[in-house]
Amino acid sequence: MHKLAPAALLGLSILASAALAQGRPDLVAQSLADPARAYVPYQALVQFRAGVSGVAQDAALRLVGARKDHSVLPEAARRDGKGELALVNLPPGITVSTVVRYLAQTAEVDFVEPNWIYQHHAVANDPYYTNGSLWGMYQTLPLTPDEPGNDYGTGAAYAWASGKTDCSGVYVGIIDEGYMYTHPDLAPNAGTNPGEIAGNGKDDDGNGLIDDVYGWDFDGNNNTVFDGADDDHGTHVAGTIGAAGNNGIGVAGMCWKVKLLNAKFLGKRGGTTANAVKAVDYFTNLKTRTVKSVPIAVTNNSWGGGGFSQALQDAIERANKADILFVAAAGNDGTNNDASPHYPSSYPNANIIAVASITSTGALSSFSNYGLTSVDIGAPGSGIWSTVPVRSGKSVVPGYASYSGTSMATPHVTGAVALYKAYHPTATGAQIKNTILFGTATPTNSLSGKTVTGRRLNVSGV
Repeated sequence: MHKLAPAALLGLSILASAALAQGRPDLVAQSLADPARAYVPYQALVQFRAGVSGVAQDAALRLVGARKDHSVLPEAARRDGKGELALVNLPPGITVSTVVRYLAQTAEVDFVEPNWIYQHHAVANDPYYTNGSLWGMYQTLPLTPDEPGNDYGTGAAYAWASGKTDCSGVYVGIIDEGYMYTHPDLAPNAGTNPGEIAGNGKDDDGNGLIDDVYGWDFDGNNNTVFDGADDDHGTHVAGTIGAAGNNGIGVAGMCWKVKLLNAKFLGKRGGTTANAVKAVDYFTNLKTRTVKSVPIAVTNNSWGGGGFSQALQDAIERANKADILFVAAAGNDGTNNDASPHYPSSYPNANIIAVASITSTGALSSFSNYGLTSVDIGAPGSGIWSTVPVRSGKSVVPGYASYSGTSMATPHVTGAVALYKAYHPTATGAQIKNTILFGTATPTNSLSGKTVTGRRLNVSGV
C-alpha cells in the first residue's frame, strides 16, 4: 500500500464505513462543520484497535503522512479492553477533517477526531460574607436580623449554621487552570497526593509523574500547578468550592474544610482534548489505584467549547465507573444545548451534572446556556466573589474578585456534592446526584422548561 499524496487526500469525500467506524463520526462531522469550534491545526487524536502493533499503527499513519507525537493513553494502561489512544501530527496541506474521514476507514483504527480546544467559562466573620457580597451562599431567611439574606442563594449558610462545614474527608478534583494553593483562604484546604513525597525528585506512586504533590500541569507537563496571575479562573473556582470559612478574611467556600487537588490543562491558549483526557484520567487513576488511593468524589469542570470527542466521553465514563461525579458548566453562549450541544456538559454519561447560571434575582443569567434535556440545574453564577491571584508590581499576591459565568455556577454544585458526601459518606455518586437535583433543589420559574429539573441548587437540607 502506498501513501496517498496530499493533493489526492484533499479531494477525498468518502464517508467512514459503518462496518469499521466506531464512536460517533456523525457528531464529529457535525462539530467540524461549526466554525465556532476550534481545534489544533495539523493534529488529530487516533484511537487504535486493541492488539494493533506499533508497526501496524505507523503503517496506517503513513498513509496520510502522519506520525505519532505521543501516547495519550497506552493500551497496557487501560482496563476497558481498548487499544492505544495517540496524538498524531499531520503534514502541511492536509486538513484535519480529511484525515478524520480517511483514517476512520482503516482496519487499524476505531475512531479519529480533532484535538479540540477548550476555554474556561467566566466573564470577567468573612468580610465578603458579612458585607452582603457573597449572595450565592445565603438563604432566604437570615439567621439573625443583621445577617444578609437572598431568596436565590444556595442556602449554604443554613447548612453551616447547623454544623455542616467540614468536608475534610472529601477530595475534590479541579480540572481547569492551576489554582493558588498558597492563597491564605485556600492554603488550609490544599490537598496533597498521599502517594508522593514532596521535593525528592522521584515518582513515588508510580504514576509516571514526578512530585505531583498538589496535582499536575498537563499543559506545561510539570508539577507546578500554579503559574501566576493568569491562573485566576482556577483559583476563583477553588474558592467557591473550598475557601476556608470563619477565618475572618475574604470569602467562604461551600465547604469550610475540604481537600482540593488540581489537574491543570487550561493554559494561556486554552486546553486541548488530549490534555483534558489526561486530566480526567489523572483523578480516576488516583482513586482506583490499590496503594494510597485518593477518595475523589467529584471533579469540577468549568470549561468547554470544543466539538464532540469520543476520547473525552470515554474518559468521563472511566470516571463514572470509578464513582466520580463530573460537574460541568453548561456554557456562556445564551443558547439551547438541546439544539446545539455544548461539550463536555452535553455528553450522556450518567455521572455528569450540567449547570446553568442564575442571577441574584433568580433569573436565568443572560449569558447562560440552557436545555430542557441537556442542562440539569441552575446555581448562582452572576456577580460571584471569590479568591484570585493579583499582580502587584513584579509580585503575585492573594486577592479577591467578582466574576460571572456558568464557570462560577458550577463550583457551587461541586461544593454541594462534597458537602453531601461528607455527611453521607456511604452515598454513591448516583445517589448524591439524584438528591442534589431532585431531593433538595428548589423549583424556580426561570428554569422551568429550561433545565431537566426546573430547579436551582439548595443545600440547606443536606
